[in-house]
Amino acid sequence: MSTARRQLAQWFGLFAAPCAWAAQLVLGAGLTVARCGEGGASWAIANHAWQVALTVAAASVAVAAEIAALAVYRELKSVDHDAAGPPGRERFFAVGGLAGNVLFFVAIVLSGIGVAAQPDCRAG
Repeated sequence: MSTARRQLAQWFGLFAAPCAWAAQLVLGAGLTVARCGEGGASWAIANHAWQVALTVAAASVAVAAEIAALAVYRELKSVDHDAAGPPGRERFFAVGGLAGNVLFFVAIVLSGIGVAAQPDCRAG
């Protein structure tokens, strides 16, 4: 793998899952407000279907980020864990991505399950 490609995979592996989780939360909240707006101002959308689609898309991005982080980690497997310079930093970020992506994947799935399990437009 070339250096530029490895660095791109490193940054994708580090930041894609948290961005996907944030997008799922923001877009999901917007969809819920659009469907269950106050004062009768609601759109006729299938909120649960959209929420499931958002969950699947965000989880897919998290899995792709985990694969990218794993590829960078495997590429730099021979680099010492406290090596100086770019290779040591890239390996450190790859390890961080490997751990963080699992956590964000779980957060995405649990958020999606929570939204899908709730009744549509429950009065609070």
